Amino acid sequence: MKISMSTFFSATRHCRTRRVATVNRTIGTCIASERRCSSSTPYALGEAARRLWSGQNRGQPPLWRELGRRALHASAVCRHMGIDRPEPGTGIKVHFKDSKGELLKTVEANEGDNILEIAHEYDIDLEGACEGSVACSTCHVILSPEHYDVLPEPEDDENDMLDMAFGLTDTSRLGCQVKLTKDLDGITCTLPAATRNMYVDGKPPAH
Repeated sequence: MKISMSTFFSATRHCRTRRVATVNRTIGTCIASERRCSSSTPYALGEAARRLWSGQNRGQPPLWRELGRRALHASAVCRHMGIDRPEPGTGIKVHFKDSKGELLKTVEANEGDNILEIAHEYDIDLEGACEGSVACSTCHVILSPEHYDVLPEPEDDENDMLDMAFGLTDTSRLGCQVKLTKDLDGITCTLPAATRNMYVDGKPPAH
């Protein structure tokens, strides 16, 4: 039985490079999920992949959790070990705004810190459900255009996650992939009205 491209892509999109055993097990589970479907419609196949990904199949752990441990990404992975706050007046300024454009907080951080780490350090409500492993879009932020243009182009895995982001714009990036440089001093990061993390919890939590 051939596995449908929609199911395979939905279940494996976040982990292009991993152990052969994991690939084989993923394909086998996808096929088994398809066989249990009462319909071969795209909706049914997508539902099978969603259940596999979120761990709703009895006796199986969530695929996102397993792949989060095994996946190797081209993009940098945030480890959430905490960051050091610079002395006041010496750091790179970052402005956080809510979805309505209201300023939440202006903070300072060091060169090399990423937006997700900074948000967590200063208690900004930026989720980061996958802990910076580029397997979700919950750290999606909208950047000021002049600073967006300074950044390097996103890697393919970041673009894949951005495709699922709620309220995607021309200056959207994943916060875990935006590392501060001196050129980003004064950057504005606007939080979207909601985040979409369908493959983990099945619903978009609002900010």
